[in-house]
Parts: sequence; structure tokens; C-alpha cells
Amino acid sequence: MRLPPIFALTLLASLGCGGPTYDVVIRGGTVYNGSDSAGIVADVAIQGDSIVAVGNLGAARGRQVIDAQGLAVAPGFINMLSWANEALLVDGKSQSDIRQGVTLEIFGEGESMGPLTPAMKAEWEAAQGDIRFPITWTTLAGYLDTLVHRGVSPNVASFVGAATVRQYVLGHDPRQATKSELAQMQQLVGEAMADGALGVGSSLIYEPGMFATSTELEWLAQIAAARGGIYISHIRNEGDSLFEALDEFLGIAARAGARAEIYHLKTSGPRNWDKEDELLTRIEEARSKGLKVTADMYTYPASATGLDAVMPGWVRAGGFAAWAGRLQDPATRRRLKPEVTAALVKVGGADHVLLVGFKNDSLKHYTGQTLAQVATTRGTGPEETAMDLVYQDNSRIGCVYFSMSEENVRKQIQVPWISFGSDEASLAPEGVFLKSNPHPRAYGTFARLLGKYVRDEKLIRLEQAIHRLTLLPATTLRLKRRGALRPGYFADVVIFDPATIQDHATFEKPHQYSTGVRDVFVNGTQVLKDGEHTGATPGRVVRGAGVP
Repeated sequence: MRLPPIFALTLLASLGCGGPTYDVVIRGGTVYNGSDSAGIVADVAIQGDSIVAVGNLGAARGRQVIDAQGLAVAPGFINMLSWANEALLVDGKSQSDIRQGVTLEIFGEGESMGPLTPAMKAEWEAAQGDIRFPITWTTLAGYLDTLVHRGVSPNVASFVGAATVRQYVLGHDPRQATKSELAQMQQLVGEAMADGALGVGSSLIYEPGMFATSTELEWLAQIAAARGGIYISHIRNEGDSLFEALDEFLGIAARAGARAEIYHLKTSGPRNWDKEDELLTRIEEARSKGLKVTADMYTYPASATGLDAVMPGWVRAGGFAAWAGRLQDPATRRRLKPEVTAALVKVGGADHVLLVGFKNDSLKHYTGQTLAQVATTRGTGPEETAMDLVYQDNSRIGCVYFSMSEENVRKQIQVPWISFGSDEASLAPEGVFLKSNPHPRAYGTFARLLGKYVRDEKLIRLEQAIHRLTLLPATTLRLKRRGALRPGYFADVVIFDPATIQDHATFEKPHQYSTGVRDVFVNGTQVLKDGEHTGATPGRVVRGAGVP
């Protein structure tokens, strides 16, 4: 049978006694090369850190031979929105993601792990909760290099955070930046791009990023675009003012001449669910006019953030200490209460807010309860309870918000320009990670796509899903030699069973691994074997297009 040319087929004739020998030969799996073409039964050969042959390899031998008959063989998956940046410092094995086939973690939603001033280092270390680590680096590149030096199983990459460079220059001052300050912020973005950042990322509902003007973001996006990067954003509003926020995002991208991506695309709050079709239509129209816009999503109808999401910007201005202080002032609380009430109505009520992450051991017994339940227990209203918990816990408190529509999740899964990200850490059901409950997307985002939505509901074909987990994000990010099973590409490979892959994490019991992924290779080294982690940490820093 003639194989499609897209496989970049390398056929090596058998010579002498048995043909060539490779480090690894994966035999007889259904190979999906990262395009949206159907899979085809073939062999894959790995030498060192790279794929060297794909096709019928005949008598070729391998120092390690893996029988993949009946299984899918695909490029490693790319997590477009990962918050594993801290978890990997205490456990580099990245278990919950590796066991789903993720071989590249992308950081930088608004905040990045550099550049940092001494004051920022001190503030960030003081804010640490269960996961604690010294901050020994200053630049974003320094963080990524530190991570790899300590040893991580997946590859890692990052955007530089717009909020981080703003805090570097302005601290927590909520004012508009001057031209000289903007120039300094541009310089910081340029330095991060030269060090390998993928672009600049904003997150416009959190302090201090929420105080950035469109002009400020445009100036930063220009620098990223000039160096081959993209502008990626958690847009300013995903609910009542969704379309205004979308217009701002599209305008920034157009004026900056930047390729752009929307983080975790959604319509939030029941009264906004009917905006989904128009949201997709408006983005399609922008794309049809030449604006290079994409998006990513997670595969659940619930989001996760902190209690800051139900409190307005004025009360959070100045950083956490200022916010917590205001919450103890009676006059401020009286002013704030109706705004918190309105925000809770928008997300469906206090019974739609699940409390999952506390810093203070005396409050951890509330983990897994709704804000409404905790309010009843404490004998205070949900608004007062939210205010009290923030300053008592000395944190924003991790929460899950059940504010999205399952129907809209299913619609977005069928959109070809949307990739996927967990918007969570990569964890393990052990040690420090058990001190809080994550959103189940930490353990199930990618397996849920391939199991529930591809196999069971048949929303899209398997090859389409694999494309959107691999080559689509790699192309969007302009990654070199990643995202495809082709000779010359890095050997990031996942072998899984499409018939059994399944997520198991729930909101009640989130610390449960997904199953169905059997083997995973990162840069040619096996990190998952027969469903169990090998302990290997071959992950590398993946740098953006601005680095030669």
C-alpha cells in the first residue's frame, strides 16, 4: 500500500543482517502525524532525541521495540494554558499531565515567573501557600533554566506576563503608565523575547494587569510581534461585557500587527450563554478579514479562579495586602457588599462557587464546600463570608465557578481553530498536593476530550482532535521541530488506546489519574511505560521564534 506523502516517509532498505538499528522502534501502531489526516498503520523509529523514520521499516531493529498494534501513536500533546509553573518546582514528574500524553507545558497567563525585582521576589515568597520554594532567579529565562536544571519530565515554555512587566515598572500603582514607563516595559518584553518567550500574555481581570490600558497592551504586543511572538489574552470580560472585551482584544491585535489568541474562550454566566454563536461568528469574521486569531479552551463547563473574581477592581487595587486590609474596614464592606451580591448573581449564586484551595490550616476543613454551605455554617451571608475568608486565609482562595454551559463547551470543541489547555497545575495524588482540591481539569482535560467528546459523543474525529492537541498549537506558537511525527522532529510521542482513554477526576474527588495512555516519550526518553511513570526527567526549555 502506498503511504501518503504527508508522512514524509523514510524507507530504509534492509541490508546485510537485519537492516539498520535504532534506539527505539515503535511497531505497528496507527500513526497520526499531527495533521488532520486519518491515521495509518506504520512504524516509528527514534534515534537519540529525534524521530528519524516513519513508515514500513521492515527488518529495521531497535534497541527497544514497542508493540503498538491496536493503539494510536501521536505527537506529544501541548498544554496551551498550564499553571504547573510552581508545582514542577516541587515535583518535576508532572504526573497528571504526563499520564494524559502532555509533553509540553505552556506558562504565562498574564503573570510569568520573571522578570522580577527584589520587592517582587519578597512579595511572591510571602504569598506562597502549601507549595513553597525559594525564588533564586530574576529573569523568565532564569526560571525556565532553573526548572530544567532541577529536572522535569515535560518540556516547558512561557509567555512573558504583561502584568509582571507592569508590576516590575509600576508596582501595584493602578494609574496609567507614562510613555517612559511604557518604553521600559517594552524593553523588558524585548529582553524576554530574546531569551525565548513565546510572546506576551495578559490577564485582564486580575490586579495589577486589570489596570493596563489598551494602549499599554498594544505597545507590548508590538514588541512581541516584531520578534515573531504572539499576543495572548484572558480578555477583560467573559460575561456581560464580553463583546466589548472582544473588540478591545481584536483592536489591540490589529493595531499591533500581532497574531493573537484568546485564553479559555467562553461565555460566562447563565444570562450570557446565548452569546456563544455570535462570539464565534465575530471571531470568524475577524479571521476572514486577515486577522490571525485563534483560541484555546478546557473541556469542562466550570472555571476556576479565586474569590477576587467576585470583587471589583477598586477594592483590590494596590495588591493583596491593601485588598485584605480594606476588607476589614466597615465602610468599605458596606460599599462592597452589593457589588459582591451582583457578581454572585452573575455566576449563578453562592451555591455555584466551590471552595477548593485554602492557605490557612484552620480553614482547610471547608475544602470541597460551596460558598453557600460555608456561609450557612458560619451564620453570615455569602458576601460577608467571602470578605472574611479572604483576609482570614491571607489568600485569594481557590474556587471553582459553575458558570458555563455544557452545550457551549460542545460547540467550541467542534471549532477547528481552538486548541486545548488545562488552566491548571500538573499534580499527583500524594504529598503537598493533597492539601487542596484542584479543578478536575488538572487530571482530566486531555483524556476527557479524547474519551468523552471524541469516542463517546463523536463531536469530532480522532485525527482532528490530535491535530488540535499537537500541530495546531505548535504552528500557532511557531515552535521548531515540535507537534508532528516527522523525520527530524523531536521525539515527543504518546501511545494511547482510543477505545479506553478516560478521565476519572471529579469535582468531589479530583485527585484521580486519567487512564488509557500507555507510553510517553519526551525528547526520545521514555517517561511513561505501560501506564507508569519511569521517573525520567528529560524535559527541556522550548524557546520561541525570537531565538535563532
